[in-house]
Amino acid sequence: MIATSIPSPRRFYVETWGCQMNELDSQRMTGQLMQQGILPTREPKEADIILLNSCSVREKAAQKAYSRLGEYRLLKRDRPHLMIGFCGCVAQQEGEKAIRRVDDLDFVVGPGRVGELAEIVQRRRVSGKPIVATGFPDATTRNYELDTLSREGTFKGMVTIIEGCNKKCTFCIVPSTRGPEQSRPLGDILSEVQHLLDYGFVEIELLGQTVNHWQDPETGADFAVLLDKVARMGMRRLRFVTSYPRDFSQAMVDQFARHENISPYLHLPVQSGSNRILKLMGRGYEIEPYRDLIRRIRQARPGIALSTDLIVGFPGETEEDFQATYDLVKELRFAQIFAFKYSPRPGTAAPRLKLDEVEPKAADRRLQDLFALQGQIQQELNQDLVGETFEVLVTQWGKRAGTQTGRTPCHRLIHFEYGDAAVELGSLIQLEVEKGLPHSLIGRRVA
Repeated sequence: MIATSIPSPRRFYVETWGCQMNELDSQRMTGQLMQQGILPTREPKEADIILLNSCSVREKAAQKAYSRLGEYRLLKRDRPHLMIGFCGCVAQQEGEKAIRRVDDLDFVVGPGRVGELAEIVQRRRVSGKPIVATGFPDATTRNYELDTLSREGTFKGMVTIIEGCNKKCTFCIVPSTRGPEQSRPLGDILSEVQHLLDYGFVEIELLGQTVNHWQDPETGADFAVLLDKVARMGMRRLRFVTSYPRDFSQAMVDQFARHENISPYLHLPVQSGSNRILKLMGRGYEIEPYRDLIRRIRQARPGIALSTDLIVGFPGETEEDFQATYDLVKELRFAQIFAFKYSPRPGTAAPRLKLDEVEPKAADRRLQDLFALQGQIQQELNQDLVGETFEVLVTQWGKRAGTQTGRTPCHRLIHFEYGDAAVELGSLIQLEVEKGLPHSLIGRRVA
């Protein structure tokens, strides 16, 4: 690649794949570029900078990312000054390899280096040489650029409280793409939350790969203390994701009973209903303590909606193991499940266990059986809510003319007709549930 100076960029486009952490990373990058006077566009063909913020969780993640980068490369035919940045978890995995594999790729940025994007763009523009910025700087050198973060909307603010993961689950690549756990200081978190509340944000969501592992590096205060302090700051809704079951303490459970503004919704990944498979996955807990935790959470907050993650077809999974997962879902009646068929990830331990692989057809059938069961459960749970009235946060326009959608406190999607006048997004309104569907509710406005 010839080193030539690139004209100052005027427009940028960001494509984001994956979880809330990636969404927030994209908002961080967007804010840095806008601070440099570069404006967003909805059309990649109009952009001077394109960022692909990738996710490594799904199957063939690298292959899909390279395919999309190849599509973006074609735009350089008409816009030779276009800069293409490969960001996110797949970028962290691939590093230098991505520069060698994709001609005209301008820079590679891992999740740990997102705060350096503006500097990286400037260096690339002046030098004309591709840049690789991966790895994980320590907490003292990470920049969360609170004042430059470009939030999407004005009603839901996401706040990172801990980055990385120290777990060794045999199916998971997150520890190598997000690095080791690093908790932000309590004071920094409270300042950011207050900043959002001052700007009128209604809902605050605390983020972390293992959010309940947060520990104040200065005082040692744990996540229960943080929840208590944040909840007392006066937001209408407080949510957090994702929690690790084994380390969800009773003090954390008690916060659900103590603070009404902590949303009655919790995502608590179990992954399998079989103790044998949980051991092979390296999860560090068994099903009986998980059941007990669910019981205590529901006792602290009756009516709470629980969701979970499940993997079927993990190496060595028998029909008996799958039946244990099926029975657990039937017993615990989650409000929602996120179920996936196992697929190996580079660098994870599961492929090295040398266990029998599950036949693809068997894994597909197990996944569909789970979805069918869960669909029935969700239909019943949602139908049970008919006649209930909820305070709903209006979040978007509906697909059908004259409708809008929102979220109940328990994070269920609800559709409604707005009548004579549309409701401003971010508003809180009262809706009565008229109908329960498998994946959403239908409501009507009440005075």
